[in-house]
Amino acid sequence: MPNDTTNQADTLLNIESLVKSYYQRLNSLTLEVRQLKEMMDSTLNNDSEYHENDLAAKKSTKLRTIARQKLLNVSANADLFDKIKDHQAQLRELKIGLSEYLTQYMALSGTNKIESVDGAILEIVTNAKLVKKKE
Repeated sequence: MPNDTTNQADTLLNIESLVKSYYQRLNSLTLEVRQLKEMMDSTLNNDSEYHENDLAAKKSTKLRTIARQKLLNVSANADLFDKIKDHQAQLRELKIGLSEYLTQYMALSGTNKIESVDGAILEIVTNAKLVKKKE
């Protein structure tokens, strides 16, 4: 039994080391990508043809936004837009609840598979990520 505990401790330390290494590389690569994008943006913005086309695109986007707002101000369209927003909020809440239930189901059942109402076998997939702790 002490050997199992030692192996588990070693495995945990190795995984922790890998997590820290990947986290550091992820942050480093994110910073590098940000710097490269800034260089690319600078190059693009210094080109007169690109700059003119960019201004035209922004103007077009602004006109499209104005036209969209006019349409959304019509009562029937506003109701439809509100209904879409409501449904999207419900979808977010359902997804969060489903995720919590699936986590509990996996812990209690010891499996990552579940049968749907229509008989299809579904696999439960988890997606873990690191976030900074709020203080």
